[in-house]
Amino acid sequence: MKKPIFTGAGVAIVTPFTGKGSINYDEFKKIIDHQIENGTDAIIVMGTTGESPTCPEDEHEAAISFCCEYVNGRVPVVAGAGSNDTRTAIKLTKSAKASGADGVLSVTPYYNKSTQRGLIAHFNAIADCECPVILYNVPSRTGISFTAQTYYELSKHPYINGVKEASGNFSLLAEGRALCGDELNFWSGNDDQVVPLMSLGGKGVISVLSNVAPREAHEICQLCLDGKYEEATQMQLKYLDLINALFCEVNPVPVKKAMELLGWNVGPLRLPLVEPTAEHTALLKAELEKMGCKI
Repeated sequence: MKKPIFTGAGVAIVTPFTGKGSINYDEFKKIIDHQIENGTDAIIVMGTTGESPTCPEDEHEAAISFCCEYVNGRVPVVAGAGSNDTRTAIKLTKSAKASGADGVLSVTPYYNKSTQRGLIAHFNAIADCECPVILYNVPSRTGISFTAQTYYELSKHPYINGVKEASGNFSLLAEGRALCGDELNFWSGNDDQVVPLMSLGGKGVISVLSNVAPREAHEICQLCLDGKYEEATQMQLKYLDLINALFCEVNPVPVKKAMELLGWNVGPLRLPLVEPTAEHTALLKAELEKMGCKI
């Protein structure tokens, strides 16, 4: 049985930038503190929501090192360390491990893609760094998905801890759970699917919603962990419109705008991401107000 790196709601945390485009570490501290003070169970840094695709390696590694040092063991830190180049993924994984990360989040190779045999070789090579690995299955972004049999083969590696499952394919999830048992943990990669995934034995969520509603995301997961699925379902449905609004454009465009509306100094997006439309900004504002947030 593999102990999960965390249970509950881990925030896929945004990266705040200054007006000149560098990382705003002063604001980053405030965001991290706010998350931990409001029940977030883990910090996932330098993932897609953190705009990792537009962060060069040195900046990427510096942000992870800063986060690990500042969190200082208060909650687990999972570092985005994926790449479509195995050598780069290994380098980022070793760096994250040296910085004190509790694990890494490693996405399936995008663009060049891979066969299933290639996925097994790629992720086993990363896991050989002896840092716990959460596989990231998001075929809408990468064009490739794991199979359940591949999950089973990868679950044999002692340092492959689990999967962030964002395919929306519950047949894949169910088959993977049946094959792997307790040797592979699963987290939802979609905020609108937390309860159904956890009902199949999932450990929680890696969440965008947590950026603006950390206490609520935590409580949805905790209710599931406590076996209170009816109450969890009601909470999931209560926040469904806000969750949908946070994905009205490509992530992290809406969530950074939502945080700005809530008063956070998250700064500009990096191209090719641009500000949401006025219509979508109004939608975000309306949904936040509906949830009782002061804009």
